[in-house]
Amino acid sequence: MPAPATATAEEIRAVNTSYHDGAAAGYDAKWGIDYGEIGRQQVLGKVRKALGELRAFPRALEIGAGTGYFSLNLLQAGVIGEAVCTDISPGMLEALEENATRLGLEPETVACDAERLPFPDASFDLVFGHAVLHHLPNLDRAFSELTRVLRPGGRLFFAGEPSRHGDRIADVPKRAATFMAPAWRRLMRAAPAADGHADGGEDNHRLEELVDVHAFTPDQLKALAQRAGLADVRVRGEELLANWFGWANRALEATADPATVPWAWKVYAFRGYLALQEVDRRLLEPRLPPALFYTLFLSGTR
Repeated sequence: MPAPATATAEEIRAVNTSYHDGAAAGYDAKWGIDYGEIGRQQVLGKVRKALGELRAFPRALEIGAGTGYFSLNLLQAGVIGEAVCTDISPGMLEALEENATRLGLEPETVACDAERLPFPDASFDLVFGHAVLHHLPNLDRAFSELTRVLRPGGRLFFAGEPSRHGDRIADVPKRAATFMAPAWRRLMRAAPAADGHADGGEDNHRLEELVDVHAFTPDQLKALAQRAGLADVRVRGEELLANWFGWANRALEATADPATVPWAWKVYAFRGYLALQEVDRRLLEPRLPPALFYTLFLSGTR
């Protein structure tokens, strides 16, 4: 992963805070995050895949909640009763609060580090996160904290964590799309993104190369959870074809002003991603080993 091997834990936390603060305003647009029926079904599908079932959790803690994609959709679906949303980035939490207000929801937000959670022992029925573990410098310390705040019998899951093999594969369409972006914008007649990139400008986008610390093998994720004392630990993979397609499109679109990207392109990208996601889910995920997929899911029980 891109973070320099010489980076200290504090440097990793600082660059993650800075990058995500800068990217917060355009984050939902970049990643196609939705808080309607489509978004809820995407999130519920991932929770079902991670836990093997859907049931109600009275009080839940999200680590690295970002703009609220998981927590706000789970609140709307009634899967969680109370949500406490944490993130190291105050900017992301501000965007989450704006989304929650628009949706008529009232989650609690706390800016904090996952390695030092300001919550009492055994205070949550569910602890979860999406695409966050690979940003954390000290995973054993974080998992100790996650287990500490989880009630006995409580569930934990993390979705969207990059696999070591899948991350290398995904780099190919990302690099190719970045190279082709100027020609693609001319073809689409799309204007360049403000300051060169949708991630808060070109300078902030360069920080993206420094925020990722880990890519995992399934065995590494499983061992982390088991060392923290979790039981019934399970790891599975998600997205192969959909990932290649999605990363190429995201890399292209991030260089353009979203308002100038043609609607026909957006429909093509959206429908194509969903179609390939189904191919992955029905044909590839049940048959191929988790390590081959771009993202990994981890679940366990205290």
